[in-house]
This record gives sequence, C-alpha cells and structure tokens, in this order.
Amino acid sequence: MSDLFWLSDAQMTRLKPFFPKSHGKPRVDDRRVLSGIIFINRNGLRWRDAPTEYGPPKTLYNRWIRHLSGMQSMPCRSTGAAKASSLASSWSWPARVTKPTCS
Repeated sequence: MSDLFWLSDAQMTRLKPFFPKSHGKPRVDDRRVLSGIIFINRNGLRWRDAPTEYGPPKTLYNRWIRHLSGMQSMPCRSTGAAKASSLASSWSWPARVTKPTCS
C-alpha cells in the first residue's frame, strides 16, 4: 500500500477552472504536480525529497512559486473571490497548508 497522496477526481474537477490554459508546450499532469506539492507541504519535506512518482522536484517547486506569485499579484474580483471562497470552504486543508484569503 502506498502512502502517497493523490487528489480525487472530484477535487480535480473543482480545481480545473483555476488551471491556466496551455500555450504551445503541453502542460505536465496537473494531478501529479498538485498532489506532489500537497504531499511536500503536508509532510514538511524539502523539494528534493519528493517521491519520484510526483515528477521532478524542480517542476513541483516551479509550479508552487508560480502559484504564489500569481496569488499575490491577482486582484480580488467578485467572481474570482467567490469561486476561491467556495473552493476554500469545501476543501480539507492539510495542517501545514494555510487556507488562501482574499483581503
């Protein structure tokens, strides 16, 4: 039995509207990368200690940094804030990951 964390189909369906569209170069599997990021944060690991099933540690790190920079520069719009609030309230957040807020 594997101790790895994987997002469910229902969770991926709810997150799909928040993924950017691919422009030219195909995106890597979002489920694999997001599950890896959550696993790293949940277990307090270093990026380089990520299990190989989640892909290269550099990919996980780059996606995490891109997400953080996007969250800081994104203005809170009523529809976006409502979607994020709806998603955040229904999501079971790991203990080490803080819920996103829009102020």
